[in-house]
Amino acid sequence: MPESTDWAASGVLALTGCPDGPPLLPPGRAATVARELTDRIAAATAGTAHPVALDGAALLAERAALTGARRAGRVSAGGSCRLLPTRDGWAAVSCARPGDPLLFGALVGRELPGDPWPGIEAWVRAHPGAELAARAELLGVAAGPVRAPGPPPPPLPAHPPRPVAGLLVVDFSALWAGPLAASLLGLAGARVVKVEVPDRLDGARRGHPGFYRLLHAGHRSVLLDPAAPGGRAAMAALVAAADVVIEASRPRALAGFGLDAEAAVASGACWISLTAAGRASGRIGFGDDVAAGAGLVARDAEGDPVFVGDALADPLTGLTAATLAMTAPADGSGVLWDVAMSDVVAATLTDVAPDPSPAARRQERRWVLDTAAGAVPVAEPRPRTVAGSAPAAGADTAAVLAELGIPLP
Repeated sequence: MPESTDWAASGVLALTGCPDGPPLLPPGRAATVARELTDRIAAATAGTAHPVALDGAALLAERAALTGARRAGRVSAGGSCRLLPTRDGWAAVSCARPGDPLLFGALVGRELPGDPWPGIEAWVRAHPGAELAARAELLGVAAGPVRAPGPPPPPLPAHPPRPVAGLLVVDFSALWAGPLAASLLGLAGARVVKVEVPDRLDGARRGHPGFYRLLHAGHRSVLLDPAAPGGRAAMAALVAAADVVIEASRPRALAGFGLDAEAAVASGACWISLTAAGRASGRIGFGDDVAAGAGLVARDAEGDPVFVGDALADPLTGLTAATLAMTAPADGSGVLWDVAMSDVVAATLTDVAPDPSPAARRQERRWVLDTAAGAVPVAEPRPRTVAGSAPAAGADTAAVLAELGIPLP
């Protein structure tokens, strides 16, 4: 099946399975979908001054190529998410942010000094997945049950492609999904401005510097404080000037910044909202727990779940968002794309018959996947290079606001 060979070529298989076992074949067709999305991006930019030709399957594992992450079974490749048994199944739990141990202490009802995982694991084991999900949403932590794939989500509407060269993209997002979308638009010739607030810089700045540069090279950085009247006004003016807005916040958080997605869309903007489960949901999530929660897990010899790749919900969502931004309604109106990461993953898990034939085995110094069509090498994650550097936070605030005629706060 082409899904098997796409998985093998992506680098994801090398990240899937137990550390002392073979790579495991994931379910579904996420690697194939990623290639289909970059094919659409290549078609939309062909013949322009900024053609974008990338292998979407390889993008799924490119962070691990830089960080050196390996498959770790029920611990995510990045190390901050775990698959834990619940009273009635399995759950994916992320403890990634500095404040998460305190929040999980509130979830389990006691302090979690030192390593929080033993206390989290004990509580999760004693409670059903639905209770974990309800408490996690209430407290704003990323955790929930691993569900079996369900009916496919409705497809997003199709619009004709449009050129993005020269368009102003204002990116409020952080970490991986939104910045990947912005970086792909930048490669296609868009002008990308990254916006951060002083007390909440992009957490990816604390991660691997090469990966941060990969997603932000050539962009410009603006630092604005929405708590200050001048900063709030400048932020609103920047959004008003944007052709494309990318954000990954719950609507009430945007309202706290004084930003109104519907008003921007009414003025003709393309607004891309990236959330764990949709704008109507209060759930938060990161790439690993969202992917596993949607059912994108492999199974070990005992039938228990293990992580697939490295936070796959993030790059899949970033590719989807970039593809959507490269389209526009035929009447030229604005559009609000409500992109739920869980739906993006779920759409890759439907209508695919399981292929019982592929299995990975050692062949000399590498792994191969035995398929009906023959042995296919299991590729290692591979990096992608970009030109330029990533700006320091706020490095371009004065220059960008001056160019747009926005008063400096």
